[in-house]
This record gives sequence, C-alpha cells and structure tokens, in this order.
Amino acid sequence: MGIEKSEVRVLAIAGSLRSASLNKKALQIAKKAALDFGASINELDLKVLDLPMFNEDLAVNQLPESVVKMKSEIEKSDVIIIATPEYNNSIPGPLKNAIDWESYKKNSFSGKFAIIFGASAGIFGTIRAQLHLRQILTALNVDILPQPQIFIRLANDAFLEDGSLADQQVMTQMQTLVRKTLELVIQKKRTEH
Repeated sequence: MGIEKSEVRVLAIAGSLRSASLNKKALQIAKKAALDFGASINELDLKVLDLPMFNEDLAVNQLPESVVKMKSEIEKSDVIIIATPEYNNSIPGPLKNAIDWESYKKNSFSGKFAIIFGASAGIFGTIRAQLHLRQILTALNVDILPQPQIFIRLANDAFLEDGSLADQQVMTQMQTLVRKTLELVIQKKRTEH
C-alpha cells in the first residue's frame, strides 16, 4: 500500500513569542517547503497557547487544557518543525516549558521526526541553542537528521521582501532538510504498513 505525501502531517512551532520574530519568518520558509512537498501543515503558536509554567501540582487531577491541546497536536503529527531563537546560549523559556509539559506523564514526541533551525541577529545563528535543543529532543526519542544544519545568522538582513532568504545556499539547505526529513517519514510509514 502506497503512502501519499499528503498523509505526512507536519506541526510547525516558533520558539519565540515576539510578533516580529525572525524565527517566525524562517518558519514560513520551512512550512512552504513542506507544503511544496505535499505534506499537510498545522502551526502551534506558543503565545496563543499560553501554557502555564511547568508545575506538577497543576496536573494532580488532570492536565491543563492548553497542555492537552498541545499534546494532541503533537501526537497527530509525524514531523515537528521548530524554529528557535537563542537566549543566553540556549533555547527560550517558553519553548523549554512547552517541551517539559509535552513530555510529562506521556512523551508525545517519542518516535517523531524533528526539523530544527534558528535565526539570530548575531554571528552564531543559534548554533548553541540548536545544540541544546538537539540534545533535549534526542533524550525524548526524536529523530533529527544530522545534516544539513541551518543557522541563519545576521538575520536582520537575511530576509528578502518576499520572505525568502538572501543567501540562496541556506535557502537550498532549508528546502533539502525539509524534503529529506519528509522522505524519511514516508519510508518509515511504508515499513509500518
């Protein structure tokens, strides 16, 4: 039985809450690449979701409603795309908080694929945050391709008016990373059927 590209479900998450986030811009590029591939896309906005700070006391009887919604979206997805900024050499608090809730009681990320990248106004382009995020997700049994790694540095000047990246090499790497990951999902689904 063949697996259709449209059966690949992608969930896109920007680690930044800022409205004019460079990572939200970068996320649009990855979403377009996934749509061009033929996958179905959903986006989870951490600002709108408004998760409480992780606290086991809040989940004594049941998980908070926003956590249940997030876990449901993750469980329905095959691939999680995460665009993360870098704060103090790591991922931002809201993203880490979401991951902590997501893995509480039942790890909804387990067995999923992830695509991670980031945009930063600095010269390092979120390299340290991505290293930390990769470590966290690997501990949660998430598959992440080792290459290409996407670091959008000096990002205030990295985007063209149409939303694409001025650096065509990075743009191509982003499209390649998305395509290769989605192809792996299809291969995995075929072996499971």
